[in-house]
Amino acid sequence: PIPYNLLFERFLNPERVSMPDIDVDFCMDRREEVLDYVREKYGHDRVANIITFGTMKGKAAIRDVGRVLEFSFAETDQICKLYPAPKQGRDFTLAQALEMEPKLREIRDRGPREEKLFKFALKLEGLARHVSKHAAGVVISDRPLVEHVPLFVDKDGAVMTQFAGPEIEAIGLIKFDFLGLKTLTLLADTVRRIKRTRGEDIELSELPLKDRATYKLISTADAVGIFQMESGGMRKLLTRIKPSSFEDLIAVLALFRPGPLDSGMVEEFIKRRDGREAVRYPDPALEPILSETYGVIVYQEQVMQIAQVYAGYSLGDADLLRRAMGKKKAEAMAREKKTFIEGAVGKGHPQAKAEEIFQQMETFAAYGFNKSYSAAYALLSFQTAYLKAHYTKEFMAALLTMEMGDTDKVYKNLADCRQHGIGVLPPDVNSSAADFTVCEEGIRFGLGAVKGAGDKAVDAIVEARAEGPYTSLADFSLRAGSTQVNRRIMESFIKAGAFDSICHSRRRLLEGLDGALAWAARVGKDKVAGQFGLFSEGAGESEPEPSLPDVDPWDDATRLTAEHDVVGFYISGHPLDRYQDDLQLLGTLTMPEVESRRDQEMVALAGVTNTVRLKNSKKGDRYATFNLEDRDGVIEVITWPKTFLECEEAVVGREPVYVYGRLEFGEQRGGPAVAGDEGGFIMKPQIIAEKVVPLTQARCERAGRVDFLVRRGDLSVDALPRLRDILLRHPGGCRPYLLVRRPGESEIEIELPKSLLIAPTDSFLADVEKILGPGNTRLRAAVVTPHPQGENAVG
Repeated sequence: PIPYNLLFERFLNPERVSMPDIDVDFCMDRREEVLDYVREKYGHDRVANIITFGTMKGKAAIRDVGRVLEFSFAETDQICKLYPAPKQGRDFTLAQALEMEPKLREIRDRGPREEKLFKFALKLEGLARHVSKHAAGVVISDRPLVEHVPLFVDKDGAVMTQFAGPEIEAIGLIKFDFLGLKTLTLLADTVRRIKRTRGEDIELSELPLKDRATYKLISTADAVGIFQMESGGMRKLLTRIKPSSFEDLIAVLALFRPGPLDSGMVEEFIKRRDGREAVRYPDPALEPILSETYGVIVYQEQVMQIAQVYAGYSLGDADLLRRAMGKKKAEAMAREKKTFIEGAVGKGHPQAKAEEIFQQMETFAAYGFNKSYSAAYALLSFQTAYLKAHYTKEFMAALLTMEMGDTDKVYKNLADCRQHGIGVLPPDVNSSAADFTVCEEGIRFGLGAVKGAGDKAVDAIVEARAEGPYTSLADFSLRAGSTQVNRRIMESFIKAGAFDSICHSRRRLLEGLDGALAWAARVGKDKVAGQFGLFSEGAGESEPEPSLPDVDPWDDATRLTAEHDVVGFYISGHPLDRYQDDLQLLGTLTMPEVESRRDQEMVALAGVTNTVRLKNSKKGDRYATFNLEDRDGVIEVITWPKTFLECEEAVVGREPVYVYGRLEFGEQRGGPAVAGDEGGFIMKPQIIAEKVVPLTQARCERAGRVDFLVRRGDLSVDALPRLRDILLRHPGGCRPYLLVRRPGESEIEIELPKSLLIAPTDSFLADVEKILGPGNTRLRAAVVTPHPQGENAVG
């Protein structure tokens, strides 16, 4: 047992006596194996999870005290709704909320009943409310833990310490954080896929750290799937620094944090690296320590080295100085400053210079990052970038599989596949596995991505397929149809395109499903009973397979809608595909482009509405929120009551829409608090819509001119009269022009009469295409007066 004098010293002065905190990242899928190994190696009585205490927040205190004091739910709910929204993901205390919100103070001062509610809630706030198991923390001891710390067994039988992390360290035990890191899972999965598809064995620890293709990918911010480098801010930093070595990657991850970014430290680093500012050192003696970061103190280890070299600190004392600077404790800093200056003077350095260097250390150390931490993460960044640069299809297939449950990330990953020219194909009953797989044409969706298709259904399909590919819907129904693969699942597979290799018409497949299942049931029953025809060789030959109904296929819109309903994404196309010219005409942004815009900026977008939620304001007025989806992502749109009255039909319809509104960046908690993240928070944009109209209507409003491109000699005699008839049938405000092209001569522009002004509707464009052919009709924007709040408004 720890001597009592040492135990008390650790509790009373943990700054001077403290144990290390060891963090280790493991593959997410195999983390439990590590925990089992540790328990077996060191003994179940010497290993335990660490407890955490959930504290009572201000809102929870109001609700709990309210129940005891017999406040109604409506009363406490009204109070909680007045609570200020969290800032940067952190809740305000009740005292802060009272100071910020006058209406809360009004309720508190309303009478003795309300005063008592707030009085008790303020006392309860911050007290422990419940206990839970630390997400990663484990303690390992050299002797049974009962000799060190009281233990606790939760309802699941897990053994936990009754001391939380800080107390565990204070009594001399070492806390290990065994973290499950999905990037390690991604790397392992990619390596397995490369072995399966190419027969190559990749050893991640032996990748060449000077690989040019990898640094080219990183420098161009091709960062989707690259560890710690996906955020918009990081991508901007990458394009400015353009890392060309592993040391650059270490520095980038250490610099991309709020402190260095806000302090100007990053700008100074970039200027010195680019040669736009001279590299300066506080003292020539420090050049060996600071040369790799151009004289800027970036790493905590540099603070420790300066203390050792310049002031004669021991390694242990240098670490205590680092801690004191990082925590900005005035008393500890005053003590360390005196020690540092005395040590520097003792080594022959001027006192004034020592004070100057300590001041610089204190300034930069507040933002300094642990280099070993950054180096470890830089290695993962390099490894993911290397695999993406050299084995793009395998890497993206593994990434899509890992993030299959996150809609936003799947959109982003699908868009990145298109950016790299990788086709993403629908699932296929004859070639898909459960997850995304690499094929010759690109990457194929997994059967597991189809809604309702569980692991057992997919296993049954793959197992039956081992006998040979499915040749028809009836063959599939006979061989794979079961309680696991029922009619509902097969219907979803048809809509998702999983039977396209058998029959391209999904409508024929769907309408023939009942016949195929009935046939399979009869033949399967005969097979079990052994009732085959006299000259038949097996089941299925006694009764021929039913043929699929001869019906027209679905149009593109119906096919894509059905596909989206069962997969959650458009795979074989997108409703916006036929509106490419309109998107260019309207100047709309894509979802990834929105992330680079400023908060409160007016923007225009186009997409398909889904997940429409109708709500009522406090006044009872109806408004709506919905997701707007284009090829590359999804964004939430809010239409407040006045706007919703004007656009309800467009919002609830299934046709693509044009949205114009104000961009707002809200804050959503997300992501681990690790090197390179932005404080553990993801900025989620949304649009406050001022206008929502069908895309075709926006086209008609924006277009001021239509050009008909014709080549001399290509038109039939009756083509121009027919074109004139079409113009007369679609009157509007768009001016038509005839552009005649002659081989070897300049283009002739002919302005058609004002009596032929047209409306460029879908039906008009389709009629013209029948005469002139595709690609020979071009719309141009009208001269628009800029919108007072932006340039993307429809005129």
